[in-house]
Amino acid sequence: MLFNSYIFVFLFFPIVILGYFLLNRFKKFEFAKIFLTVASLYFYGYFNWAYLIIIVSSIIVNYIFSGILLSHKASYVFKQLIFIVAMCLNIGSLGIFKYYDFFIENFNTIFSTSLPLLNLLLPLGISFFTFQQLSYIIDSYKGDVSKYSFFDYALFVTYFPQLIAGPIVTHDEMVPQFADLSKKKFNIDNFSAGLYGFALGLGKKVIIADTLGLVVDSAFTDVTNLGTTNALLIMFAYTFQIYFDFSGYSDMAMGIGKMMNIDIIQNFNSPYKAIGIVDFWKRWHITLTRFFTRYIYIPLGGNRKGEFRTYINITIVYLVSGIWHGANWTFILWGILHGFASITTRLIDKKFGLFSQNKSKSLKAILWVLTFAFLNLTWVMFRADSIEQAFTFYKQLFSFNFIEINTEYLELMQIDGLKILADMIPFVGDYIKTYAYIIIFLSAFILSVFAKNVSFRIKSFQAKWYHPIVTAGILFWCIMSFAGESSFLYWNF
Repeated sequence: MLFNSYIFVFLFFPIVILGYFLLNRFKKFEFAKIFLTVASLYFYGYFNWAYLIIIVSSIIVNYIFSGILLSHKASYVFKQLIFIVAMCLNIGSLGIFKYYDFFIENFNTIFSTSLPLLNLLLPLGISFFTFQQLSYIIDSYKGDVSKYSFFDYALFVTYFPQLIAGPIVTHDEMVPQFADLSKKKFNIDNFSAGLYGFALGLGKKVIIADTLGLVVDSAFTDVTNLGTTNALLIMFAYTFQIYFDFSGYSDMAMGIGKMMNIDIIQNFNSPYKAIGIVDFWKRWHITLTRFFTRYIYIPLGGNRKGEFRTYINITIVYLVSGIWHGANWTFILWGILHGFASITTRLIDKKFGLFSQNKSKSLKAILWVLTFAFLNLTWVMFRADSIEQAFTFYKQLFSFNFIEINTEYLELMQIDGLKILADMIPFVGDYIKTYAYIIIFLSAFILSVFAKNVSFRIKSFQAKWYHPIVTAGILFWCIMSFAGESSFLYWNF
């Protein structure tokens, strides 16, 4: 089910929040958890009920495994065996659904074989809920988990706001909140803050990301004749599309959680303000970076085994990050490029102290420009359907062929809301329509680089007279645009 849909806004969420707080109001706390778990499973299986078999089976099996790992009766050797089996099953299931066909296709190409493909449908959010359960299994093996009831665990895995596209939360962040009696009562202040955050996230997705997505999708059907001008336009369009799409989802997740008195961890901290790639990955998809740091980088030795080993570990982490994002060589190369940039940044910083020392405004500006340029260029590789298409795009970008902007792209960026506004203002209306793309890009740039992020706005929310107007205005605009609703980019990962 989509957040940006009529059924979610007008039916599903009102029923869920009403039922959840009513059950808690009558002290039916366990029934409230069960109700929320069932609702989350309905949310997940809305588009394809077959998904439920996978996620429910995964929950049951992993809960049994964690119970054994936490048992005082099981021997150490047996726990080791169970831990290995649990890790293999989780990683194996992810590998089969997400990477099997990719591996076989490449195997067939290299060895001229004709092994059959499975053509399995990728379950929504499998990377996210698998990683959450992997963290739980690892923590259970280490003895860092309290014994939870089955429905506590099931709700931790399935809680619908962050189920499909994160953040990747941990058990200690969520389960205690579901048990906290102070969070069982409807709170108007939290609801207001959450609704405001949800509206802002929805606006990011529907107004900005979806509009830019139309242009990007159209351009990537054929990138052979873009010229430098159109290539620049599309590159910037995707840079802002992926940010406002993914961060918009995370903002909506935080907003929904806040309306239910549940605090969901921040996943974005204004990443396009970053100065350096290391800084970027402290701000972008924060919970994924945390997962890789905690469960891959540190176990590999982190930075404790010398400089060379540290760079090897960093390379491995970024390679895994690329693979995690998708079964395509474009993602793998994208991860390698970010790993190389991370290592280069550290080496430069070690020699010249450019990134860690106090910097002048001019130096900050230069570092920001270099970082933002690198991000734009590598997002092309991330978006491309193949490495060949990516290099074709780069060839067009650096052809220095400054042709006119494709009128089709300009038409696709004619937002209905701007058209209505233009019709209301007789003297400048034509200019608004003509330069709609500039308005969109300028708005996206200002919001992502200079504005306070939505997570901060939710945390520091204090009701002002303009909040209801902004919230109602954005919701109305977005709801009027639901006819062209689209899924989230990270659903594919």
